[in-house]
Amino acid sequence: MPRELEESALVDGCGTAGALRRVLLQAVRPGLITVGLFAFLAVWNDFIAPLILISDSQKAPLPLAVANLRQQSMGAVDYGATEAGVVVLAVSCLLVFLLLQRHYVRGFMSGALKG
Repeated sequence: MPRELEESALVDGCGTAGALRRVLLQAVRPGLITVGLFAFLAVWNDFIAPLILISDSQKAPLPLAVANLRQQSMGAVDYGATEAGVVVLAVSCLLVFLLLQRHYVRGFMSGALKG
């Protein structure tokens, strides 16, 4: 971030906390949201760590529960239940992205405009 943004906020009467909140955090919001979205997707779709660390199947996250569906059907794979679990995983990620999309567009447009 350019140092001039903080200095102009201080000249306009903001304190250091106000400049941080009103100017700098607003400028880096799209980046923070991107990092938050990637962290959510990494935790939501994590399979290996819960497989190793969780022994109680009642506390298993959704990707592990979907994998367990395939193993509990006595040799036959229940594709309907497996695909329903995959759709729930995908739709929840899509909903989080759609909720945060307006912040992406606002960040892209603020960087594209001059003046």
